[in-house]
Formats: sequence, C-alpha cells, structure tokens
Amino acid sequence: MKKAVFPGSFDPITSGHVDIVKRAVPLFDEIIIAIGVNTSKKYLFPLDQRIAWLEKVFENEPSVKVDSYEGLTAHYCKNIGANYMLRGLRNASDFDYEKTISQLNSIVGDGLETLFLISRPSFSHISSTIVREIIKGKGDASPFLPPEIKI
Repeated sequence: MKKAVFPGSFDPITSGHVDIVKRAVPLFDEIIIAIGVNTSKKYLFPLDQRIAWLEKVFENEPSVKVDSYEGLTAHYCKNIGANYMLRGLRNASDFDYEKTISQLNSIVGDGLETLFLISRPSFSHISSTIVREIIKGKGDASPFLPPEIKI
C-alpha cells in the first residue's frame, strides 16, 4: 500500500492545500493529512476546528484521512507505516527550505521519500500565514479558502 502523509498546521487550510491533496490522490492508496501539534506554538484556530474543517473538505475523498500528531513528522510517518511525505512548493524559497528538511527526514525516517508538487500559478501566492493576517485584520479571506470553510 502506498501511503503518504501531508503534514502541516493547516491554520487554516487553504485552497492551495486542497489542490495539492486532490492532485496527489491518484498517486497514493491513502493520504493522511496530519496536523502537527507544537505545544510552544500559538494557533489562530483550535485543533478540533482544524480537524473538522479538513474532514468536511475531504469527506468525498475516501482515500484521504485526517489525523494529528506531536513530535517529529518523520517518526509519525514511520509509526503509521507511511513511506512518503507530500509537500507543496510555491516558490524557490519553499524549495530551498523543503529540500533540506526532506534530506533530514530521509535520514531520520529511514528512507522516507518526499514528493514535491509545484503549486499551480493560481495558488502560488496563497499561504496560511497571509490568510491568518487577513482574518486577524477582519478582511475577507474567502477567496483563499475552500468553499466548505466559513470564517
């Protein structure tokens, strides 16, 4: 079984995240969208809300599951038997950062492979960080969110 993990905070999930997952569905038997929980990080939305949003967005994708974890992503992947990690790249800066992380994950995760999907141009400007700033500033973030998410 080809199982992949798409890790992130998904605070909140964006249209770009959804596009990456939907493009990866044909490549894997199962994709686990895994929310990494870092107790020292402050999130805008609580974990249960982020899980509920992800489950709603992907309710019609039977091969997509939602989970959360603490600790190293590579250890989480190993613990659930996932040999692949899925990551989206918006720009060259993302690539430089993600390349280093993927090389470390390959060592820590005993050969864990990272699959990079390049964002479509229509999503390359969207990041959860910017969407959070729009929400905090009382702006309309709906153009950047999946239609299932109402904030």
